Amino acid sequence: MTTASALTHRLRVLAAPGERHDEILTPAALDFVGTLVAAFRERRLEVLKERRRQAIRLSAGSPLEFPLVTSAVRDDPTWRVAPPAPGLTDRRVEITGPPERRTAVNALNSGAQVWMADFEDATAPTWDNVVGGQLTLLDAIERRIDFTAPGGKAYRLGAPGSLATIVIRPRGWHLTEEHLELDGETVPASLVDFGLYFFHCARRQLDAGHGPYFYLPKLENRYEARLWNDVFVLAQELLGIPRGTVRATVLIETITAAFEMEEILYELREHSSGLNAGRWDYLFSMIKTFGHRTDFLLPDRARVTMTAPFMRAYTELLVRTCHKRGAHAIGGMAAQVPGKDPAAHEAALATVRLDKEREAEDGFDGSWVAHPRLVPVCRAVFDGVLGERPHQLDRTRDDVEVTAADLLSVRRVSGPPTPEGVRTNIAVALRYFDAWLRGRGAVALNGLMEDAATAEIARVQVWQWLRHRVVDRETVLAVLDDEVAALGAEYPWAAVDEVRALFEHTALNSALPLFFTPDAYSRHLVRRADRGEGRS
Repeated sequence: MTTASALTHRLRVLAAPGERHDEILTPAALDFVGTLVAAFRERRLEVLKERRRQAIRLSAGSPLEFPLVTSAVRDDPTWRVAPPAPGLTDRRVEITGPPERRTAVNALNSGAQVWMADFEDATAPTWDNVVGGQLTLLDAIERRIDFTAPGGKAYRLGAPGSLATIVIRPRGWHLTEEHLELDGETVPASLVDFGLYFFHCARRQLDAGHGPYFYLPKLENRYEARLWNDVFVLAQELLGIPRGTVRATVLIETITAAFEMEEILYELREHSSGLNAGRWDYLFSMIKTFGHRTDFLLPDRARVTMTAPFMRAYTELLVRTCHKRGAHAIGGMAAQVPGKDPAAHEAALATVRLDKEREAEDGFDGSWVAHPRLVPVCRAVFDGVLGERPHQLDRTRDDVEVTAADLLSVRRVSGPPTPEGVRTNIAVALRYFDAWLRGRGAVALNGLMEDAATAEIARVQVWQWLRHRVVDRETVLAVLDDEVAALGAEYPWAAVDEVRALFEHTALNSALPLFFTPDAYSRHLVRRADRGEGRS
């Protein structure tokens, strides 16, 4: 057995040391992550090249189809994913949020079965957030996370058997961590988030009766799932963890991945715990992939609900695929933040209840919420369908037949935006960018808990509307002027010039940046850290 202490691929830390950082950035941990980087960074570059090749093919008019070359995988009725792991058998309510101390205590105590600690969309990747998130998880597992806030409110973990199971969402393959380098090159952020958590917490989680569990974001095809599976195999081997201990749920949040759901499960089958159906990232991917086509022109995002025909096809196919292979199907996010106004509060709960009823009736085994006060609503809905059963894997949904055309039938809901839709997208994107640049990745805006996925769909919709000239540039610039001024008036400390520049770069250019995060990270977050600037 190879141990991490015997490895020789130590990373170089480029950031200044912070409080307790030495507990996470130990020589052995850096060696471990460095070994993963050395083993897989070239393959990561290859999967990113394949993304670009696929994008070129689709923009040139190649059809998007279920891959013929993998038809044997889809047609083979015999294979199944691994059985549910301890702590992941019943997943009827999952709560999500950044790995911050207060969020962690509230989520673990919320009554949800699972807490997804999100290093990706809900975390602005400042170095303090990245390392601090790892400390939060280590302290939570070691039960050292209790604290009293400055106002006097105490945060204490409940009894061990009452806590949610921890699942980690590392950053996607497209991102790098510029505070670490190996051989003079920055390293994949996904391997940093995964590797530090795995090194410090995998054995601790096993000793506690669970295991190291993950959500995998932004996958586009089976090759990326295969890469993650090989990462899991090597990580388990290096630390002497039994093979198959890792479990991973894949977020099907890209249109290309929707055509390879079975293949993704197959590649991860010894480590798979299911698939998840999102909304904003999926629509974001649809625009990135087909934004050049007028038949994929989307109206205001609020009008594109999960009941739209192409979204129904996607979610029903996901349930059928998962249950055919013995995997959990997890539904999308209820992002409402309950307010103080009783009428608005009841309206928000009614919206959540209706959405969860649709998911439970369609066969999903659980769903996401963003706030602890939504846990009882989601639980009640799934209790009503599941009863004492932990899931409904027995509902194989053999009645579902989905074609490629069904997944791509966007024209049935396509249409021009409204003036309110244009303004809302610009306002939300600007306010999220401002918070993100100040180190906050999850932000309550207009009664919803928003993360990077919201900013992505908001800015690419504006880009798509401009490209197809259903909104003129002068109108967008006028609204932008108004909303930048409103942001500065509401938050005098806001870096309005940086926020505006980020929006212009990611929404108003003729060429669409695939994500706002990579360039914003290197231009703004890392540069701010180099200048010694902190949060406002």
